[in-house]
Amino acid sequence: MTLPTFFISHGAPDLPIRTGPTQDFLRQLLASLPEQPTAMLVISAHWLTDQPTLSTNPQPQTIYDFGGFPPHLSELVYRAPGSPTLAKRVAELLAEAGFAPQFNSDRGYDHGAWTPLILMSPAGQIPVTLLSLQPQETPAHHLHLGKALACLRDEGVLIIGSGAATHNMAAFNSDYHAAPPAWAIEFDTWLAKAIDQNDLAALLNYRQVAPHAERNHPTDEHLLPLFVALGAGGQGHQVNQGFTYGAFSMAVYQFDGCWMDS
Repeated sequence: MTLPTFFISHGAPDLPIRTGPTQDFLRQLLASLPEQPTAMLVISAHWLTDQPTLSTNPQPQTIYDFGGFPPHLSELVYRAPGSPTLAKRVAELLAEAGFAPQFNSDRGYDHGAWTPLILMSPAGQIPVTLLSLQPQETPAHHLHLGKALACLRDEGVLIIGSGAATHNMAAFNSDYHAAPPAWAIEFDTWLAKAIDQNDLAALLNYRQVAPHAERNHPTDEHLLPLFVALGAGGQGHQVNQGFTYGAFSMAVYQFDGCWMDS
């Protein structure tokens, strides 16, 4: 059975202690799969390196890489084990595709990884390996990265890109339920349509063709995980939508099709 891949907008770090449609969606996501994964590969917008790097820590720590949120949020611990075996397998695939993968034996779970995972798999029984992003590289680089990993879907590995469909920290609204601005809605809508229409050229050139691209993504790193999930999964569609803190999209995309590279 072939697993889909996902791009998850993880929102603010307080995702696990809030309530709403996104939290409900994430809690049922694993149950909706055709089979349960034996491991998960997570690509987080909060781990940035020069070369693709894989975590090999068998017991990753929970990293509280944020401030300004309720203190009890930093008492949550995600206890899923790491998977050095999966890290080695991913490195082999990346090397075959022309990348120069590295290993990191100390890396823990940043909030881009653990805040959605603690909702999806609260018992932490599924091993997790982390793969870093290269912020100096293009969306095409990350699409190629994902394509190199596509066969993992047939090996019981769930590939998750964790980032944000819209991400402008300057537009953060202290009201969790604040209405989103028009410029965020327009970009969010454009992204959903481009993915649904399998428009690879537009997606790879989103900075040139998407409405308000720079305003929604002053930097690329929160959208780059989408391209890894896209490359590994093929054609996709939106499976969750909404906004929090005003301009922060909570869109989730599932990829389980085939690309026609044109």
